Amino acid sequence: MVGSNKTLKFGALMLAYLLLIVVVLCMLVPYAWMLSSSLKLNKDVFTFPMQWIPELPRWANYVDIWTKIPLGRFIYNTAKLSIIVTVLQLLTSSFAAYAFSKLQFKGKNVLFLGYIATIAIPWQAYMVPQFILMRSMGLNNTHLAIILLQAFSAFGVFLMRQFYQSIPDELCEAARIDGLSEYGIWARIMLPLSKPALSTLTIFTFVSTWNDFLGPMIYLTKTELKTIQIGLRMFISQYSAEYGLIMAASVISIIPVLIVFLGLQKYFVQGVASSGIKG
Repeated sequence: MVGSNKTLKFGALMLAYLLLIVVVLCMLVPYAWMLSSSLKLNKDVFTFPMQWIPELPRWANYVDIWTKIPLGRFIYNTAKLSIIVTVLQLLTSSFAAYAFSKLQFKGKNVLFLGYIATIAIPWQAYMVPQFILMRSMGLNNTHLAIILLQAFSAFGVFLMRQFYQSIPDELCEAARIDGLSEYGIWARIMLPLSKPALSTLTIFTFVSTWNDFLGPMIYLTKTELKTIQIGLRMFISQYSAEYGLIMAASVISIIPVLIVFLGLQKYFVQGVASSGIKG
């Protein structure tokens, strides 16, 4: 009886691993196709049956993408926006989350629920009013418009608050007794203890800003201000698209995202799990 139970558990475990392997392969196939297509001529990208490993890899695609469009400028603009927005969101979200979690003031819960409720409103619903506001402020066609609009995140406040809720209030009380100000408690106690949540928010924010297409497309029309996601459209002409070059540029564009994720992955799962412990 014991042996049969062990066999069933082993079979269930193997089945679970098999399903996970299938899911992982399904997720990796598009990236493998993108990498393969980046080494092909445009006419060979959609040939059937597909040749996963090209007989004559066209490495020139990775050279041409730097001369066909100002890819270096686009990467710089995207990195600039992603880093600034990420840093600002970490500051604003963690600071607001500390107030909602550890401070007592009138209307705190109502204000928090109202702010978090904005997550349910799709951006497309207030996209036009935002554009009119930025244009009236003279910020149209500037990076500052995107930075100001994305520097605050209701999701980031929620994520950080949930993590702060798991930190004992006694730590803050002891720090106040020792004469530490609220700013000092936030900087010296809360931030060092919230590395998992900060890392999780960094990944979410950086990836979202790096891959943002609609925002830069609305606010940025000058070529020297555009991001890499808009720049990829420059490989699409009136009559055809240079898919080999698009795939090569896409491979280059995901490298920074991979670096950020791999650098912070050890905190990622811990941050997601711990942020939902106490609500």
